[in-house]
Amino acid sequence: MLDFDKFTKYSKPGPRYTSYPTALEFSESFDYDAYLSKLHSQDPSRELSLYFHLPFCKNACYFCGCNVVFTSKEDKKERYIDYLTRELQILSTHIDVNRPVIQLHFGGGTPTFFDADQLHRIITAIKSHFKNFAEGAEISCEIDPRHIDEAQMKVLSDAGFNRVSFGIQDFDDKVQVAVHRVQPYDITKTAMELARKYNMVSVNVDLIYGLPHQSLETFKKTLDLAISLDPDRFAVFNYAHVPWLKKTMRKIDETTLPHPAEKLSIMRYTIDHMEERGYKMIGMDHFAKPEDELFKAIEKGELHRNFQGYTTKGGADLIGIGLTSIGEGADYYAQNFKDMESYEAAIDAGKLPHERGVALNEDDRIRQYVIMELMSNFKLDISRFERLYGVKFAEYFADAVEALKPFEADGLLTITPSSIECSTTGTLLIRNIAMPFDAYMKRHASSDKAFSKTV
Repeated sequence: MLDFDKFTKYSKPGPRYTSYPTALEFSESFDYDAYLSKLHSQDPSRELSLYFHLPFCKNACYFCGCNVVFTSKEDKKERYIDYLTRELQILSTHIDVNRPVIQLHFGGGTPTFFDADQLHRIITAIKSHFKNFAEGAEISCEIDPRHIDEAQMKVLSDAGFNRVSFGIQDFDDKVQVAVHRVQPYDITKTAMELARKYNMVSVNVDLIYGLPHQSLETFKKTLDLAISLDPDRFAVFNYAHVPWLKKTMRKIDETTLPHPAEKLSIMRYTIDHMEERGYKMIGMDHFAKPEDELFKAIEKGELHRNFQGYTTKGGADLIGIGLTSIGEGADYYAQNFKDMESYEAAIDAGKLPHERGVALNEDDRIRQYVIMELMSNFKLDISRFERLYGVKFAEYFADAVEALKPFEADGLLTITPSSIECSTTGTLLIRNIAMPFDAYMKRHASSDKAFSKTV
């Protein structure tokens, strides 16, 4: 059993490390010319990963931290398709579109808020520029089960989409009403059946713990209902309550949110219950069946993490396309405009809609490697790190190793001259374990509104 008093002491604001440096370090000093320079100098032997942000939703889900545009107007979606097509045309003049594409992902918003014909036109525009999709490419789409029909699923399947992710969050009626997302089990089951009918090789479902009115007992029921759908993967996220960033979160009554100890008990139960049902934990908050490629990757220590989540496809240049999308190269991150007016104005001027980003220096890249290894594989091969970067780990990270000693004393990890390895309990606090390696944390230490809490 967990000593909750001991482990809730680690509940403090911290990054989720979908990037390092985090988005807080992005700035407009990484300007348009800097971004073009990075695009033009990309290694032609590196493969491509494409992320498309389709930002529209019909209604607000109060827990959501995504960049969305709420609308019910068809003309807004049609206009966005036009600008997305023009952005692709501009992008094709700045990168080698013949490089192999190993990943394509539609995120949102609600990508399937676009109807079958609209999805078809978006995909056609993409493939008119990017024609070299690698064999076995990972082509995926996030789906709201309340907004999917057979025509849309057929369009995705015919276009080569082989992975989908369904948002569930929670099946409890009281929780669903509190977060403004009423989604009966039968609707989700129908969506799952469509995915299987159209041969999606991997189906993920998203759950969130830490939502209003949740308890261990209510979440047990949600978990069993979700497992009954037999997904290939699970993402079980810790709800990030950041009402100072997301206005819709202010509609949530904070007195109904579960205590950190309750959240830890939910996560601890989830890990045990998933393993009993044949799923294994991979990376932070994620689970997969043993035959899934993500599970095979973590066994080999080859799991990677980026803005699209966990993947086996490392070493590719990620290009973000669409409103607010983030791209990642070997030594930079770049983000498009977040507001539609600026996004459209850039494209009208014949430019990519780049707003800000960050160029990584050598120290950033060294720390990025360590943090992403810990976040992805829950361990760090120090010998391999030293071979790659030519620095002595114990000297370079003396302060971080010292900061991790309390974690080791609490049984959260083991540090040897050749490795750092998290215990099963330590994986629950992997964000905390990664934070001592973050050179920028001191800058944000005095703010309790920079990040969500780790527990």
